[in-house]
Order: sequence, then C-alpha cells, then structure tokens
Amino acid sequence: MQSGPSPREEGHLYPIRTVATLTGVNPVTLRAWERRYGLVRPRRTGKGHRLYSADDIERVRRIVDMLGEGIPVSRVATALAAPPGMEREERPSEVPAEIADVWEGYRARMLDAVARFAEAPLDAVYSEALSLYPVDVVTTRLICPVLAALGARWSEREAGIAEEHFFGVYLRNKVGARFHHLSTQASGPRLVAACLPGERHETGLLLFSLSAAARGYRPILLGADLPLEQVAMVAARTGARAVVLSGSVEPAPEVLATALPALTAGVRVPVLVGGPVSVRHRARIEAAGAMALGQAIQTALARIDQAVTG
Repeated sequence: MQSGPSPREEGHLYPIRTVATLTGVNPVTLRAWERRYGLVRPRRTGKGHRLYSADDIERVRRIVDMLGEGIPVSRVATALAAPPGMEREERPSEVPAEIADVWEGYRARMLDAVARFAEAPLDAVYSEALSLYPVDVVTTRLICPVLAALGARWSEREAGIAEEHFFGVYLRNKVGARFHHLSTQASGPRLVAACLPGERHETGLLLFSLSAAARGYRPILLGADLPLEQVAMVAARTGARAVVLSGSVEPAPEVLATALPALTAGVRVPVLVGGPVSVRHRARIEAAGAMALGQAIQTALARIDQAVTG
C-alpha cells in the first residue's frame, strides 16, 4: 500500500466518488479494476481512502473507450502497454475470439436464465457484468442484444411472449432501482427525459437515464407517451439544461412536423432525440431544431455533454 499523499498533493487528487461521476464508472468497478487487473493504482490516504490524480482519471477514460470498442477487461492491460500508435493496430489479430467468448457467454447465461424464469441467476449475470464493465458497455453489449434476441424469437417459442415479459419486468425493476440510487446521489445538470408521443416502450429511455445518472446527471424521468407540451413545462419548472426524447416506433406525422418544432421553439435548452426514430428521421428532427442522437448511448452522452456545456 502506498503511503498517504501530502496535503499539497491532495489538492490535485480526487476521491473515488468524484472519479465515478467524471467517468461514469461506478466505484465497485473501479475497485475491481484495481484489485483484479491492476489497471489503475490510486494513492491512499492515511485511512486507506483511494485518491486519483488527473492522469488516473484520463487512464480510466482510456479504459472505458477500449471496453466500448469490445476489448475484454482481461486484455486492457496489454492494450494500455502497447506503444503509442500501435494499440489499435495490434488488437484485431487476437482479440475478436475472446471478445466473442466474454459477451456471448454472458448473453447465453442470461438467455438460459430467462428461459427457466430464474431471477437469481439472471441477476447474477447482470451484477457480474456490471462489476467489471461500465453500465454503458453492459447495456450495449449485453442488455440490448438479449432484448433483440427475445424480440426475434418470441413467436417461435411456446413461452416466448412470457419470456419477453419476464425479462422486461426484471429489467424495469433492476434498472429502476439502480437509477433511483444513482439519481439521489447525483448533483450535475438536470435533464428532462421522456418518450415521444405514441411511444409506449420506455426500456431504452430507462437504460439511457441510468447511464446519464452514472455520469452525474440528474435525469427527470417522465416515461412513455408524453405530450411534448408537457415536456416544455417540466423543463421550464425544473431548470433542466437539456431535453432528451426517445422513440422506437414510427411517430404520428404531426409529432415531427408540428409538436417537435413547437417544443424546440418554446424551450431555451437543447432538445435531443435518440433511439431508432432518430436514425430513420434524422433530417426531419434536425429541421425541427433538435439534434438526432442515434442509438449508441456512449455517443449520445458525449453529444449531450457538448450541448450542455455549450
């Protein structure tokens, strides 16, 4: 164990909660990266509390980027040690099979638990993945593919509809509880988060809000099928710094033609639209004065960071 830093050094060091807010990596994961893989080596206070330097924080961000590209956490140390400029060149030759093994293994275990309607092993897989990977990465490489697999096979399986409903209820409860815990601790900018009118599937919005809360934002989660004039009132009343809308099903013509332009004209903060609708109707969304985020949560959060700070 390293000795505690001097008072002069402490002014340039950050506690683990601050690092979690700045990077979106929860403290449990940061500790696992340190203990199991030696990826980050923070200093310690006299009482053993971890303190991270600006270089440590930048290293954590590099690790997050690598994990987002699909590098397994067990291979990150090797990638970090590669000479500058060679990291990306040296990854493809041996990483893909391991990437597939890691995430395919998680997905297979999760789908097996769903097929048996067994919540304990389902929860064990999700918790294990979250202990090693940031929530954005787990959502992108585990949860979204499992949702897609269940949606694709429900009509072919005797209990396919029940399996899809079982996982949906589990996910709403689990993600909702994690979101509530993080949002009560966050102190960053408020975001109004709602589904477009007519959109009744709020899982994507909930997953996004969890990632936003992990980065210190305070999403005001309004859920499914909300009239956009209500969104404007909430944004004004709460002092939100941005409005984030989610859509997967085809919206009614008047939503993008009339309601969205009225919203962007009526609020003084950026309006951003994510989900499949933002891919299919990017031009119409931008013509309405909003920003199209696409479906990748990490990319969406980066754009929201720019919009809020701008």
